[in-house]
Parts: sequence; C-alpha cells; structure tokens
Amino acid sequence: MRAVVQRVSRARVTVDGQSTGEVGQGLLVYLGVGPEDGEREVEWLAGKVAGLRIFPDDQGRFDRSVQDVGGGVLVVSQFTLYADTRRGRRPAFTDAAPPEVAAPLVERVMAALRARGLPVAGGRFGAHMLVHAVNDGPVTIVLDSEDLDRPRRG
Repeated sequence: MRAVVQRVSRARVTVDGQSTGEVGQGLLVYLGVGPEDGEREVEWLAGKVAGLRIFPDDQGRFDRSVQDVGGGVLVVSQFTLYADTRRGRRPAFTDAAPPEVAAPLVERVMAALRARGLPVAGGRFGAHMLVHAVNDGPVTIVLDSEDLDRPRRG
C-alpha cells in the first residue's frame, strides 16, 4: 500500500457535485493498493496513519498524532500512486491492484482507522472525485508498505 498523507485544516471530496466525505482538522489520505497487499498492510498503514506525529505541540514541534488532537481522516482511493513512469510519457498502472482487490482493502483501512477511535470519511471508489483541501503547513508524508520489512537506516 502507498499513501500520501497531508495534514489539513479541512478537506472535502465530492462526486457529481455531492459531498461524499469531509473532515475539519485532521488528515487527508490518498491511498493506493498494490496487488499483493492484504491484512498485514492494512493494519500497518492504519497504525502509521493514526499514530503519525505530525501535529505541533505547545512548543511547535511535531509531537502529536491525529488521535491526540481529536482530528478526523478523509480517505481517498488513488490507484495512480502506483503509476509506472519509467517509459514514455503516458503512465502505466499495471502495478496497481485491480478494483475487486483494491476496493475492499480501502474499506478495511477505513474500518481499521475507525477501530482506533478516529472519525473517518471517504470518497467513492472508482468515481471521478473532486478533492478540496487546505494543506496545513504544508505537511505531506509518503507511506509505503514496502518499508515494512526494510531495515531502518542509522
């Protein structure tokens, strides 16, 4: 799984002019699913997103998580995070999981975040969505489950 996580003061996603989800202070998570992803990646990603300390404490240091600040999470499925741009000018998306694999895993991530006590909203899988966000900071973090088994440097 790959996720681009943005700290936001507010974010909303609409489909055909109708809001499908919104949050105030919290996180906007663009989520891509790979073909080999499963429950292990779901739990890893949900734990990372819920516990990621990217909100400032009283001294302005990144020391609080979305859980700590009582924020929400807006999850938007984003298969384009698996774009292969090594050849030509048109990206290939063959590294992304097919919809029948990806859609349930996106729902599982949302459920795992809710199980951690977070209010969670989402887009509509496979739809053309408009995302409106105010990136706070800006703070943008990339998470990749390929890091699960990679040793930490230093």
